[in-house]
Order: sequence, then structure tokens, then C-alpha cells
Amino acid sequence: MVSSWNVNINIALSKMIHYPYNIIKRPVPVTPPLVLSLAQMEIGILIDQEFKRALTAVWLEKVAGQVLLAEHVNPLVEIGLVVTGQDKIQELNRLYLEEDTPTDVLSFPMTESDVDGNSFITPPDNALHLGEVVISYPQAKKQAKEHGHTVKKEVAVLIIHGVLHLLGYDHDTPGHRRVMRKREAAIMKIIEEKLL
Repeated sequence: MVSSWNVNINIALSKMIHYPYNIIKRPVPVTPPLVLSLAQMEIGILIDQEFKRALTAVWLEKVAGQVLLAEHVNPLVEIGLVVTGQDKIQELNRLYLEEDTPTDVLSFPMTESDVDGNSFITPPDNALHLGEVVISYPQAKKQAKEHGHTVKKEVAVLIIHGVLHLLGYDHDTPGHRRVMRKREAAIMKIIEEKLL
């Protein structure tokens, strides 16, 4: 038997709201009586072989999960997180953003409509696939040295940034940039306390 609460949550997941002050689109946040749980989230991790000794899938999953928890996203979500090298991220940057240079992080949201205005189909399990985040480990290592902190912290910075993009945050205007930077700082504080 499906309760009206479950039906309402499933309907809410398929809608987007504007947040805050109509500048950012993101999935409807969880409201009681649901309990936020990292265990319910599907976070797929793919690490290129050459970086598997530097980072663990468990740690990457926990960092991405903390971003989603901090943003009060319904736990029936799925994201993908890829850690790769400079060549692969440059190829993706060239193919999708028409910039033929390596970058630190790319986000590929799947919660918006395609170019023809068609919404993506919700899978039968009702999990909302937010998209994919791709991180260049060599770029993270370079930036960690420039910023004077650990590579793990830099990877966490990039995960936070990438996942917030999946949730609709952007930095295309000064107002959007301020909102996104504020959330990044707040979430980094949580991750530093729990995972670094």
C-alpha cells in the first residue's frame, strides 16, 4: 500500500523550486517525517586506476554524501563521482564546454530539461539522478600545493563545488557567487570536522 506521504514525496522530487530568492534551482528539500540518511543515497564512485592509492571510494562517498545531507536533499537521490586525470578531463571539457584545457572539476547535471525542453525520465525506483561530477586528481594536487593544504582537502573542495552545481548553484553573477561561496564554506566546515 502506498501512503499519501510517499506519493507526495515522489511528486515533490520531480519538481524544482527556486532557492533562495529565485536565483537557484534545486531539488525540493526533505521535510519531516523523512530522516536524512547517507545509507539511502546512491553515490557511484569511479576512480581511475592510477589514483586508487591516493583516495578511497568510501571517503569520496562520505564527502559527497555530506554535501547532500547539508543541503537537505531527499535521500532518494543518485549521483556519480569520477576521479580521473588531466587528459580525460581536458577531453570532457573540450567536448562539452568547448574549452580545450584541463580543469579541476566538471559537473553534468541531469535534473534539467534537455535542449528540446523535454524533462529527463524518472527511473522506476523513483531515485532522482542528479548527475555526475568529474574531478581531475592531478589538478587537485597542483591546487592543494598552491593553497597550502592537503590534497584530500582540495578534493573535498572540488566535490563540494561540483555537487552544489548539480543542485543548481552557480557562480555566473556576483549574487550567485556569494550564495555559492557561503554554502561551500559552511559545508567545508562540516567536512573538516567529520572527515579531514
